[in-house]
Amino acid sequence: MLGFLDDLDAADAAMRDAFPALEQLADVLALARSGRISRSGEAGRYNYLVHGAGCRMTGPDGIDIDVDFIGGAAAFDFWRLRCYGQSLPTPVDPTAEELRAAVESLKDLLAEVRPGWFTVSKS
Repeated sequence: MLGFLDDLDAADAAMRDAFPALEQLADVLALARSGRISRSGEAGRYNYLVHGAGCRMTGPDGIDIDVDFIGGAAAFDFWRLRCYGQSLPTPVDPTAEELRAAVESLKDLLAEVRPGWFTVSKS
């Protein structure tokens, strides 16, 4: 779980470096929809693909970090965490119970913004 958050932070930084107009990662949606950036491409060492309400970023090691944007924040659910785990060099496939326990253990760091959807707390 912490690995996902670290990789999300690194991908966010790469996107912001590549696209100075990004005040927050969620701004990538508006930039892509307006045509100011491509819906897919490279941002530093990451490939990105803007989709629906989110963005998938793939690191140079093939690790996928996929988020949707809810209220301007990068949000993820268990499915995205499971996809992340399966993309690791040594894949893992945690159960829903294991993911719930991991999220619970980080309740001071994460906020549930919708049932089953989490963001990093701002506080």
